[in-house]
Amino acid sequence: MAVDPVTVQLLRNRVASVMQEMDFRFYRSGYSTIVRESRDFSCVIVDRSGRLLVAPWMFFHAPVYFHLVGRVLELYGSDGLSPGDVIVCNHPYEGNMPHVSDMAVVSPIFHDGRLVAFAGSIAHKADVGGTVPGSTNGQATEMFHEGMLLPPVKLHRAGVPDADVERLIAANTRAPELVLGDLSGQIGAITMGRRQVIEMCDRFGGATVSEAFEDMIKSSGEEFRAALARLPDGTNAAEGFLDHDGVETDTPVRLAVRVTVADGRPTFDFSATARRTRGPTNLRIGLVEACVYYVLIGMLDPELRYSDAIRDLVGFEFGDDTVVNASPPAPVSSYMKTCQKLIDVLLQALDPFLPGRAIAHSGGSGGSIVVAWKGDDGIRKPRANQYEIFGSAYGASSGGDGASGASVHLANLFIAPVEIIESEFPCRITRFELNPDTGGAGEYRGGLSFVRQYTLEAPAAVVYRSDRAIIAPAGLAGGRDGGPSRFVLAPGTPEARVMPSSCRLDLDAGTTFAVRGAGGGGYGDPARRDRERLERDLEEGYVSREGARRDYGDDRT
Repeated sequence: MAVDPVTVQLLRNRVASVMQEMDFRFYRSGYSTIVRESRDFSCVIVDRSGRLLVAPWMFFHAPVYFHLVGRVLELYGSDGLSPGDVIVCNHPYEGNMPHVSDMAVVSPIFHDGRLVAFAGSIAHKADVGGTVPGSTNGQATEMFHEGMLLPPVKLHRAGVPDADVERLIAANTRAPELVLGDLSGQIGAITMGRRQVIEMCDRFGGATVSEAFEDMIKSSGEEFRAALARLPDGTNAAEGFLDHDGVETDTPVRLAVRVTVADGRPTFDFSATARRTRGPTNLRIGLVEACVYYVLIGMLDPELRYSDAIRDLVGFEFGDDTVVNASPPAPVSSYMKTCQKLIDVLLQALDPFLPGRAIAHSGGSGGSIVVAWKGDDGIRKPRANQYEIFGSAYGASSGGDGASGASVHLANLFIAPVEIIESEFPCRITRFELNPDTGGAGEYRGGLSFVRQYTLEAPAAVVYRSDRAIIAPAGLAGGRDGGPSRFVLAPGTPEARVMPSSCRLDLDAGTTFAVRGAGGGGYGDPARRDRERLERDLEEGYVSREGARRDYGDDRT
């Protein structure tokens, strides 16, 4: 049956509104700081085959749901699912999850006995076991080091919770109250989403809603096809390097892509990328898709409406078991720094097709810390891990400076407020400010990273993961590199030590350390920087007098 365009648009807006309400309700019910402060989660409505209708604000989760729901249907079939079922999964290979700490729940939505959609949510869990507190082990060499593994299994059966599965999850985490609390919040959010889709079907008819979903996907595909047609035919390649994989610390990890455009169809060939790594920098296909789709939207038209229709319009080629299409049991917990570097490489590769649209390399994920607090006897206290994810800075563009102190590209995360950290954990944040001279010099300056300094008031084990400490974010079109990331013990003292970008430390009470993300690369020749912009940088403290003389020339200061 045909559905008029007004109804299709009304239902698209309704789906978007439902997803926003799911997000808000989950965020407001979060137990862990990583949910209620960093907001590391997404909530979605997808069609009956798992195709996304409207992109979630946490975009890198967007392509993952297609693979997860596809696996659920492969395992159970639509006949093996019932109203009220909830399937849980955190398996990188069985469910295409970004990493083991991301736990997904999906629930089928039936109307008049017919499967019409799924409601789903993915959220980072505070701890899922594994070899280190917080589970995200930067030195893991197999996925079993990263925590418990749940293939898609039913957590609720026809609305009835399976207590055995809940006990299994609780027994495999250092923070069962937080994990089960956040998991309950996810289930509440998708239950609300499921109920509202059923109300949509009651109002408009299940057949109308299903057909409108088809039209949403079809129309977004037509928009993408028209946008891709603007790409000129041709081929271009680019490469970039991670500092290392966290295990083989003297070996950079090569990410490479060759983009070929023919008759409006781009193909991304990753065959020249390094073999899968021993350390946890490997990616699953859903994340590679997220990077490619994100870059295409940004380069072509940020107003493009994403849906899984794009899958039919873009080609992928891979080598055998590389870092971007690894096979089990390759570890994956440091996936985000690989995604961020891959985006830089993709922007660089697409720049000749759309000159002036790409930005310089950004500061990456900014890194993360997990602080597991201990008692005076050295035994871990029964309090929650302090889990924080940091932003960094954007690279500059052909028309403006990069944003400073921000989550970049796929992340869209919030940094936990100072007041929350100090009220919930025995530490003090003694410095939190932008770091001068970390933005790459150029006609347009890269964004500045920030420094966040801590003093521990109790002994703790600290797990730190980052990148771009060795290979700084590159400038573009003559711009200079951004400042590197740093993790420093006893900063500002004669005993100051710069630690590796992936490490685990046992620290005493009274220890001070500082975390700094990398700055964004500059764009264009620094000699062409507008004098008023440079003077404002000096007034605001973004660039020091010494940095201005060094990077922009004496005559500019």
